[in-house]
Amino acid sequence: MEELFNQHLFEGTIILIFAYLLGSIPSSVWIGKSFYGKDVRDFGSKNAGATNTFRVLGKTAGWIVLTMDVLKGFFATSLVYVLMKWSGLRFDNADRVNIMLGLGFAAVIGHLLPVFAGFRGGKGIATLSGMIIALNYQLTSIALALFLITLFLTRFVSMSSIIAGISVPVLFVSVFGLDHPEYRQPTVVFFTVSIAVLVVYTHRKNIIRLIHGNESKAKLLPKHRRID
Repeated sequence: MEELFNQHLFEGTIILIFAYLLGSIPSSVWIGKSFYGKDVRDFGSKNAGATNTFRVLGKTAGWIVLTMDVLKGFFATSLVYVLMKWSGLRFDNADRVNIMLGLGFAAVIGHLLPVFAGFRGGKGIATLSGMIIALNYQLTSIALALFLITLFLTRFVSMSSIIAGISVPVLFVSVFGLDHPEYRQPTVVFFTVSIAVLVVYTHRKNIIRLIHGNESKAKLLPKHRRID
């Protein structure tokens, strides 16, 4: 029994480390240095995330980085199925969700503190989105809708991200938790609330700029040239 426990502990540890390493892939830094000769962390908000990539490198690089950051969160969280295949274990819904949360959180930490980029990463919003998609795509759709509505009304990416992040624990526990008791577990509440706090914390400078009225607004529509 002890040997079996140690074996599964080893497998779980390897998968967890791999989830962190997936999250550590610094897509914005690598793309910026490889194709543009720039480290995005030296320009704009000095953040290694998709938003600053759009600002510094343009739309093409921005969309590529955004997609990669979402996918690494999604695949890291989905490693639970690799663990099940590898170990031969079968988890009930509650255990599966708990393991997915742990793997997804490891990926987010990897994005925030990437071992491949001197532990200077982004804010983790895109990676977090990939994690939530893997957990529940319906919940992600609602959070995304809240993000887009807020962005359309305010044009503040930071405010939109904060509202979407805060909506995650609310949606998990009070909406989807009604039909899925595994979402009402203390671990789920803890992790989702931690995610919301993490989103707010990583946007603390943006919050200060919002309060003082000097936060940058996103350009949603291209400017049209005036024809006289």
